[in-house]
Amino acid sequence: MSALWQARFFTTANRLADLPKYQVPEIAFAGRSNAGKSTAINLLCNQKKLAFASKTPGRTQHINFFSIGGAHVGQHRKDETRVDEIRAFMVDLPGYGYAEVSGTAKDHWQQLLGHYVQIREQLVALVLIMDARRPFTELDIEMLEWFAPTGKPVHCLLSKADKLNRSESTNALRLASTILGSYADESGTPLPFSVQLFSALKRSGLEEADIKIRELLGLNQPPAAAQEPA
Repeated sequence: MSALWQARFFTTANRLADLPKYQVPEIAFAGRSNAGKSTAINLLCNQKKLAFASKTPGRTQHINFFSIGGAHVGQHRKDETRVDEIRAFMVDLPGYGYAEVSGTAKDHWQQLLGHYVQIREQLVALVLIMDARRPFTELDIEMLEWFAPTGKPVHCLLSKADKLNRSESTNALRLASTILGSYADESGTPLPFSVQLFSALKRSGLEEADIKIRELLGLNQPPAAAQEPA
């Protein structure tokens, strides 16, 4: 059983002050509203309704945290129950595809997301989910540009790969590898970006994604109690 199957809803944040204070690794999932992000998270966690997709794409501007390990007590409930041994967080970022969102809400979303992606110390990696048929949209590139300066790993899931034939799949993977390989740090060293094909419908690429995410979160190590700063 994968450690990701332990995932439970922990809290939701719409302000920086609401972000969990636990000093454990976090991996964030980002993607367009119709890229299959929620479906991918649910499949990876072997649950049907852990991550919810908004009925109106782009309406949700909240960051949702799912804890791995621990007592799974949502801190927003002000519950005094001890929450210990949380090993990591999977973080569901708002889907970007906000045509129906007002300018004010969009600005708030960008500020919250930008700050989280660029500054959050606990964030160890980003999983970027893109439709394999239409990868690297303008908003996908914007997310990469936001995150790249951190130098942290990005793992791309080319979702809905079942819609492609063998030749199209090969070409999509090659193109994605080329684009991601163009990102480098100031010394010219390629950034730790990786990519794979993924299909929730066919469950293809699931094991590869599971292994990669657990590796990035350090979940192959013995569990240790989470610590909160004083």
